[in-house]
Amino acid sequence: MNETKSSLKRLGIEEPVPNYISKKRFSDGAQYRFEVPGIQSPEALKSLLAACEEYGANIHRVTQTKGIMLLNDDEIEEMVSLAQDTNLKLFLSVGPRATYDTSATAQTKEGSRIGYRLRGYSNLVHAIEDVKRAIDLGVRGIVIYDEGLLWAIAKMRSNGEIAKDTKFKLSAHAGAGNPASAKLFENIGLDSFNPVRDLQMDMIASIREAIDIPIDLHTENPTSTGGFIRHYEVPEIIKVGAPVYLKTGGSIAKHHSWDTTEKEANLRIKQVLLVQNMIKRYYPEAIVSK
Repeated sequence: MNETKSSLKRLGIEEPVPNYISKKRFSDGAQYRFEVPGIQSPEALKSLLAACEEYGANIHRVTQTKGIMLLNDDEIEEMVSLAQDTNLKLFLSVGPRATYDTSATAQTKEGSRIGYRLRGYSNLVHAIEDVKRAIDLGVRGIVIYDEGLLWAIAKMRSNGEIAKDTKFKLSAHAGAGNPASAKLFENIGLDSFNPVRDLQMDMIASIREAIDIPIDLHTENPTSTGGFIRHYEVPEIIKVGAPVYLKTGGSIAKHHSWDTTEKEANLRIKQVLLVQNMIKRYYPEAIVSK
């Protein structure tokens, strides 16, 4: 195994040391930020922002997961406006994918592994059109499920065919969970890496050591992806994963693409407050972005 480890080290992938602590940071020097996923509509976003104001919570990013194609232009523009007014980063998900396609395989238990990936040339074109439409309406954050799509639109970004300030974030549903995969995604243009949800600390450490872009890690999860809650692990997640987006509020949903109600938006912010309390209690010196 030592020979293989030496080969990986030459590729920039090292075995993490015990008690690994990340020295990497966001551009403002912060270690962590908060992201709330599953905000599917302007109404849900309004409720979320109202809850933030009511409870004095500070979040940095929200993601919509149902797909750009399921929002009309007015809805997208309203979400963009709400995000800009509150200095919030808004990410919308690519809509065309196998679950919305004619794929019979994606509807089976084993075939569900391909559920968020793209099938064939036309679906690739449709996905790029989805991204371009969102960008034209002012969106600057796109959630990606497929590395081929990422490679293509990152090239288009480099060539000036889409806005240069667009950021690409990988979904946990892409199924990536090791440092080589993380490095590959970073090398082909990814700006924020969301691995599978149940990684242990040494696994997170190996990914952090390999890449410089932020890692997005779930502090809790919907029932459909295990329903586990990691609040007590958050201080360690920050130490190991920084710079890290803490994806908070997930256990309010029953599954991916869950339509968050006004009441549930409130509960998602309650979970942010619970995580904040854990950080204040067990790692008060941790630095959060303003």
